[in-house]
Amino acid sequence: MQADVDRGFSFDLDAFRAAYARFLAPAGGAAPRILLTGHSHQAWPDAARDALVACFDDAARLVDDKWDAAVLPKLAAVGEAILERMGFDRGDAIAFGQNTHELVYRLITALPRGPLRIVTTQGEFHSLRRQLARLAEEGVEVEWVSVEPRAALADRLLAALRPGTSMLAISAVLFESATVVPRLDEIVARAAEIGAVPLVDAYHAFNVVPIAWGRAAPHVYAVAGGYKYAAMGEGICWMRVPPACALRPVFTGWFADFGALAGGGGGVAYAPGGARFAGSTFDPSALYRAAAALEHWDRFGLTVPRLRAISLRQTGRILGLLDAAGRGADVISPREPERRGGFVAVRCARAGDVVERLRARRVLVDARGEALRIGPAPYLTDAEIDEGVAAVLEELGR
Repeated sequence: MQADVDRGFSFDLDAFRAAYARFLAPAGGAAPRILLTGHSHQAWPDAARDALVACFDDAARLVDDKWDAAVLPKLAAVGEAILERMGFDRGDAIAFGQNTHELVYRLITALPRGPLRIVTTQGEFHSLRRQLARLAEEGVEVEWVSVEPRAALADRLLAALRPGTSMLAISAVLFESATVVPRLDEIVARAAEIGAVPLVDAYHAFNVVPIAWGRAAPHVYAVAGGYKYAAMGEGICWMRVPPACALRPVFTGWFADFGALAGGGGGVAYAPGGARFAGSTFDPSALYRAAAALEHWDRFGLTVPRLRAISLRQTGRILGLLDAAGRGADVISPREPERRGGFVAVRCARAGDVVERLRARRVLVDARGEALRIGPAPYLTDAEIDEGVAAVLEELGR
């Protein structure tokens, strides 16, 4: 039996890997893969497949009654568990969507009418970057704060947050380099102080980097999703909504006032809490997968601090292998553990070509621009990490 030991915590790695039989041992006799994609698409536990069957069975058994009898109670339970893993109170408000873009755009449409000014960074993920660039074409003032040099990023953001700013939209962890944005609570508190809506994209933090929200907690709108480190798959994203939120999004669906279906009446009302950011009828299968994944983490005692410890050891191992091979100067990700997220990025010309060559060798990584991203996951053995990084080094040397 192999055990994984991190900062005094141990768990049975063999038993844990057995819970991923379908991803780690593909059907049809295909050769095993080394999945260094823990930062982009973590393997789903086999329990997620069972959850999809349960979703079908509930629909067959309950038909349209499935919403009140099964789906909405599951939504509430999943929301509470997610809030806890994000570092918030389980009783906080939360809204769900198919993707973070849907939720972010709802929030943008709830901003006060009139000239808008949005502060963001040049290091945001494509969906936010594209949407803000399009809004800028329509006259919205967008200030793009450079992420380099990263050591002074917080200072530049604080300077950009001046009165008249409508929204702050930044990441907790930068998606290209795995840099944990420093002084996040101070930045969010400053946004709230000047009357700006503070939005934090916590996707690259959820379930891998604990966030101490501190002064930000009473004010922050925080989005994340299950596609990456949570092993929930696609179609399940959410936004934590601060207490006493009274915003009225223009982009709104009938689930935002579910109770009005029977009552009728004029005007556009909004349900309290996170429901005011709801859309309309959704596919509940992603919710079933999410519930199964959350139960999976709990079954193995994998709290966020424990997942963080495993991640730091694994990314530290990757850094050590790159250093030993003389590639340390190409590393983009922070060296300091407290500043490093859940993957290691390496500067690489024609990174997309390297990704394809590695794929042919059954080693899965990904690239963003000229950054090759190597993402471990808790089900990987040290031997797999070593073999995968060795293949990366060979291809980088070609």
